Amino acid sequence: MKTLKNIFLGIFTMLMLQSCIVSRRPNMDFVRHSEHDFKGARFASFNVPVLLAKPFIKKALREDGESEEVINLIKKVSKIKVMTVENGRKEMLNEYSRYLNDNDFEEWATIRHNGENVNVRVKQNGETIKNMMITVNSDKELVFVDVRGNFTADDISKMINAATDK
Repeated sequence: MKTLKNIFLGIFTMLMLQSCIVSRRPNMDFVRHSEHDFKGARFASFNVPVLLAKPFIKKALREDGESEEVINLIKKVSKIKVMTVENGRKEMLNEYSRYLNDNDFEEWATIRHNGENVNVRVKQNGETIKNMMITVNSDKELVFVDVRGNFTADDISKMINAATDK
């Protein structure tokens, strides 16, 4: 019985760590379904294993002095995908914007800081926000973050206000 338990634990651990692997292929739908050729762009993509990441994120936020309201938002996250792009072009941002508009994402905030733009868009179903897309762009580097969970408009507003206060 103990051997079976250890085998199960080993398989579970391998499956959880498998999502930590960084890929050179894009993991965002708007790039995979794009008609544009993104030659010269270098991608790094990964899915964040939320079960493993939540404790580390909460600890880091506490160390940075974030409010408990912001830290409690982490509990509502169910999935995170991150994609970074080096040597990205303006066409990629245009394609991304078109993709979000076609898929009913609403723009909630654009924050400009030190030459970087942070854009937050959400997809809302009634009172619940199921999907939040965050984009950070500066010159030729782009970061796309796809956050899924069950958020309210108040949750997103608190997150945006916390970001703009810093």
